[in-house]
Amino acid sequence: MLPNLSRQELIALYYSKCVKEDRVFREAVFNTLFKDKVGMREERIKNLPIDELIVEFHDKKSGNVALVRKEMRERYKAGKDRGPIAMAFNNATKSDQLWVKWQIRKERYGNTGSNY
Repeated sequence: MLPNLSRQELIALYYSKCVKEDRVFREAVFNTLFKDKVGMREERIKNLPIDELIVEFHDKKSGNVALVRKEMRERYKAGKDRGPIAMAFNNATKSDQLWVKWQIRKERYGNTGSNY
């Protein structure tokens, strides 16, 4: 029923007090409003070269850090651009540093689950 509503009706519905607490419904309204733009950001990040991806990763104001981190982890696991990704993660948060450390341990010692 949502796709049949006008844009103005969808916006009014999104900001309505009646559905303020219903996150699932509001997300459905939002996705209907911006169906042409949902997924474009993810696609753009997947297509970025590694140098631009690292710049985007270090730009904390971009709002894309989590998506870029996910993409960089996928590329690292796939064996692509491991050196630059490891360097970027080693210069980032503690959790990113630990993630790279564990990936290197897995490569060296296998996925045994032990610390050594």
